[in-house]
Amino acid sequence: LSVFPLPLLPVRVQVEFYVNENTFKERLKLFFIKNQRSSLRIRVFNFSLKLLTCLLYIIRVMTDNPVQSAGCFSFPVFAQVIVAIISFLETMLLMYLSYKGNIWEQIFQVSFLLEMINTVPFIITIFWPSIRNIFIPVFLNCWLAKCALENMINDVHRAIQRTNSAMFNQVLILICTLLCLVFTGTCGIQHLERAGKNLSLFNSFYFCIVTFSTVGFGDVTPRIWPSQLLVVIMICVALVVLPLQFEELIYLWMERQKSGGNYSRHRAQTEKHVVLCVSALKIDLLMDFLNEFYAHPRLQDYYVVILCPTEMDLQVRRVLQIPLWSQRVIYLQGSVLKDQDLLRAKMDDAEACFILSSRNEVDRMAADHQTILRAWAVKDFAPNCPLYVQILKPENKFHVKFADHVVCEEEFKYAMLALNCVCPATSTLVTLLVHTSRGREGQQSPEQWQRMYGCCSGNEVYHIKVCDSKFFGEYNGKSFTYASFHAHKKYGVCLIGIKREDNKSILLNPGPRHIMAASDTCYYINITKEENSAFIFNQEEKKGRPAGGLYDGPSQLPVHSIIASMGTVAMDLQNTTPPDDSVGKLVPPTVNGTGSRRPSIAPVQELADSASILPCDLLSDQSEDDSVFTDEKGHSPTEYVKGYPPNSPYIGSSPTLCHLLAEKAPFCCLRLDQGCRHNSFEDAKAYGFKNKLVIVSAETAGNGLYNFIVPLRAYYRPRKELNPIVLLLDNPPDNHFLEAICCFPMVYYMAGSIDNLDSLLQCGIIYADNLVVVDKESTMSAEEDYMADAKTIVNVQTMFRLFPSLSIITELTHPSNMRFMQFRAKDCYSLALSKLEKKERDKGSNLAFMFRLPFAAGRVFSISMLDTLLYQSFVKDYMILIARLLLGLDTTPGSGYLCAMKVKEEDLWIGTYGRLFQKLCSSSAEIPIGIYRTESHIFCTSESQVSVSVDDCEDTKDRGDESRSNDQSDHPLLRKKSMQWARRLSKKSVRWQGASRDSSKDHAQRIAQQRLNLYRRSEREELSELVRNRMRHLGLPTSGYDEQNDHQNTLSYVLINPSPDTRLELNDVVYLIRSDPLAHVPEELPVHSSSLKERRESSIDTREDTQL
Repeated sequence: LSVFPLPLLPVRVQVEFYVNENTFKERLKLFFIKNQRSSLRIRVFNFSLKLLTCLLYIIRVMTDNPVQSAGCFSFPVFAQVIVAIISFLETMLLMYLSYKGNIWEQIFQVSFLLEMINTVPFIITIFWPSIRNIFIPVFLNCWLAKCALENMINDVHRAIQRTNSAMFNQVLILICTLLCLVFTGTCGIQHLERAGKNLSLFNSFYFCIVTFSTVGFGDVTPRIWPSQLLVVIMICVALVVLPLQFEELIYLWMERQKSGGNYSRHRAQTEKHVVLCVSALKIDLLMDFLNEFYAHPRLQDYYVVILCPTEMDLQVRRVLQIPLWSQRVIYLQGSVLKDQDLLRAKMDDAEACFILSSRNEVDRMAADHQTILRAWAVKDFAPNCPLYVQILKPENKFHVKFADHVVCEEEFKYAMLALNCVCPATSTLVTLLVHTSRGREGQQSPEQWQRMYGCCSGNEVYHIKVCDSKFFGEYNGKSFTYASFHAHKKYGVCLIGIKREDNKSILLNPGPRHIMAASDTCYYINITKEENSAFIFNQEEKKGRPAGGLYDGPSQLPVHSIIASMGTVAMDLQNTTPPDDSVGKLVPPTVNGTGSRRPSIAPVQELADSASILPCDLLSDQSEDDSVFTDEKGHSPTEYVKGYPPNSPYIGSSPTLCHLLAEKAPFCCLRLDQGCRHNSFEDAKAYGFKNKLVIVSAETAGNGLYNFIVPLRAYYRPRKELNPIVLLLDNPPDNHFLEAICCFPMVYYMAGSIDNLDSLLQCGIIYADNLVVVDKESTMSAEEDYMADAKTIVNVQTMFRLFPSLSIITELTHPSNMRFMQFRAKDCYSLALSKLEKKERDKGSNLAFMFRLPFAAGRVFSISMLDTLLYQSFVKDYMILIARLLLGLDTTPGSGYLCAMKVKEEDLWIGTYGRLFQKLCSSSAEIPIGIYRTESHIFCTSESQVSVSVDDCEDTKDRGDESRSNDQSDHPLLRKKSMQWARRLSKKSVRWQGASRDSSKDHAQRIAQQRLNLYRRSEREELSELVRNRMRHLGLPTSGYDEQNDHQNTLSYVLINPSPDTRLELNDVVYLIRSDPLAHVPEELPVHSSSLKERRESSIDTREDTQL
């Protein structure tokens, strides 16, 4: 047998690591130096020991007996010897532990030398009794105590994991230095004067204080030269050391002023505060936040802690020095990403944290990334702190979904601009609703419209439970529509929404089928909340209401409601049959074949009646056939369907039922100015659109632009009223965006810019009803802040001159720049509005810019106006959701939507807003919330406009003058005033001619003025000719170009929740909240032909009844 050697097993060796730390020296070093807590105890013991030596020295001086024998130990001397031995041993031990190879470096340290001077002589006296009465200068231990105190404070901060406060340390060092100088001088002079006058400790202390304060009385002075030399040395040291200490202290104080210091823990636990986190704090942002936040009475005791990484600029510093804000606002310079700075702001004790994005950044995506990190940092540090986050891009919204409230800027911006095209001045309506005001703006103005507009601007959204409300408590068990109408009729409040106790969703105008319950939460628009309202009843109401029906007597109603309903009450009791559904909802019914009495309006039913509620099935088409719809001239019919968009451009968009194409359009067909194999159209005119265009000018096709298209293609908008949408983009869109919009009908894009006239003409600006100019990201930042809007303003002013009949809706970066929109250099009326704005701002108004005509008319908008929406959410947590429902960003089943209707001449029979409220509630269950009113107004402008008006009235031979006079005939009041103005000027000119026949000077002035008027007029014609020439060059017909400005002599404004006795005027646009048409659609619809025919007939009736 062969023997194989067995393999050798490896030998296992046990290795011990960090063996050197097990030595005796390392263990001592760990206890005395390295360990934080044990070293802190050693330093506290050392500090106490040094103070004890100084105290023993004072006791020995005060109890000194010169006749005592030299060989005996007194108690102070014995104690000094014991303390000296302990200090000597400690010093030698620490020297041994901190030895690093250079013994001389440790020996010649000042602290070691002082220890040897104060300890070694005492040890010698143990063996040499004859020198036991010697006075050793142990008072120098005060300097060692000062060093021990500094090290002890550092160990304290290190042990409790707290950032060392340089300001605190420097103040401590300065105080200790002063005390050590005084104590050393006092004890040193007394010690040396024992050989002379033998000063007491008190006299020596008195001399040091008098000397260091530079008073120098001279009553106490040192007598011998050693003590005099010590005084000289001490003064020199003080002159060198103290200025250095003060300089360091002042520097640290200035740095602390920049960083803002800390918000104390005691204040955080006893007071309420919120934290505002921003990248860069601008004065406009700060004032908007403070004015809106402190506008609520219950927030007056709150403190605002601002956490910003940049240094406070001069303007902000000046504002925060005002007593109104200096006691409330605390500025901290620091980063949200550092836990130390969050601890300084006491984020874990804050009531809320507002994180705002920097919208002036060129790279808005990078700004969002910073906001996301800040939100994550706050959530990690203080998970229970409520978060209010502002985000810029909608695709980044899901990263901060955990926040309590999120406002996405681009979502709100594009949705509001889109609704401005179908509901004029929606941006102004929403801005006024989310601002806190008391409705006192403009009340001293002589203009009636300014007083009405300012008073109605104070309306806001409030909430209250039905069981706690006097406004709505009596309508428990009745329909929502009934409660809304009668609450407005009786109290002047507008009930717009409801929330069930068992449902977290807010429903706007749930319709008459919703029955009010005591536990429901009502959301209403009013000048103030019910808790701040006083109820004053008439004498008849105080005596008690008579039994009977609702309309038994007018004494049950306020005066304005009596006036609004006087003619309705009698007719309501006589004519109880429901109105004919085949007529329009605002058409007056026949009244006994006579016109002697005002037509009646059907009463609003307490409970929903299926026979009186209009049938509404928007799943079927209301205006066209269910399958086809022709939207282009000479083009094959296009099939439309209703459904949800298949491709959402970003995560988190709310699904909305829309009009869609049955088949997605090819990407090549989306290009407006280029033909393809599917069609050969190259301009807007070739498409032959039936409705006016909506043009959107933007820099890039961002995902937020998707929210502009969705509200204009929502299912509740009739197909025949859909406006074609043209996206005029500086940069061509990517395929991802085209994939998202290719399913929508009549949506096109074109590469171009608003500063290029050819691009504007090709995209069909002369066929457009609205042009929306979106603020460009590349121009949001400028060297001078307020110059960021310069290019946009000048381009819009150019379009305003070239296309005066076009409605231009402009977004600006800074709200203060809206005064330059549609600028007229010699407009006296604009000058008066500017003075009014300054007066309102001086009064502390949050809406000083509201009287600017472009803002009041809804033609200018700034997203910074909506910052208050986030601030208001701290008090009204429902405001963001209600705003999203109004703008169509969220679609809750059963919740209504915002729309508008125009008051025509045949609708003026209604008379007042209160009767209109009743008519809408009784016929179509719609809730009006306001009026957009346009009035003719003669502006005192430049001489050129006066001359044009005169020529328009006198010269009827010129073709252009005929067109202008025809256009002015649309405004009778305007034309009448212009004719009176022209006659007055003509009479003056005749008298002037008679008086100046012999005056050559007056004649020359008249000729010069006529020449100036001719020059002004020719300039306007030159602009018109320029546009026509460019259209001819591009091969476009010039017949559609109209140079007359329809908006130049009109002013428009918004009235939110006006009083019921407000008179309706021609061309008023009424804002409505229409109930959800799909809320009560049967789940199973019949599909056979007969039922389909009946459904179409009913839809036709519905269309006629809900005709705008």
